[in-house]
Amino acid sequence: MMKEKGISKGRVSFFRGAFLGLAWVLAACIVVQTLIAGMALFRDGSMWRSHVMFVHIFEIVPLLMLVAAFAGSMAARYKWSSLALLLLVFAQYVTANVPTAGALHPVLAISMFWLAVETARAAGRGLRRGKETGA
Repeated sequence: MMKEKGISKGRVSFFRGAFLGLAWVLAACIVVQTLIAGMALFRDGSMWRSHVMFVHIFEIVPLLMLVAAFAGSMAARYKWSSLALLLLVFAQYVTANVPTAGALHPVLAISMFWLAVETARAAGRGLRRGKETGA
């Protein structure tokens, strides 16, 4: 079996594919989270509880992306993007709980969505080109 830096190519490919899938899952979760917030704001205020609870389902995704980026020997840009997404999740908690920072909460959500989509698109292009998004 061929090896890439001591790790089997199959294992590397698995983690790179997992990274790509996780990036798209994160983007989709952000859309759902935004929809729930909109429903809470414009339709049913009791949906705020769902908004608060739903984040616990996907808050770990950027961390899993970071692990997959390292395990898949991916380029530094994907590791940095994963870290930035993880930090944005933490920033969302801060802006949700510090009243003076609350106005940044939806702006950070837009930033998270954009970064997740751009990261997924770049990783997908790399995989399709056969570059496997490596360093």
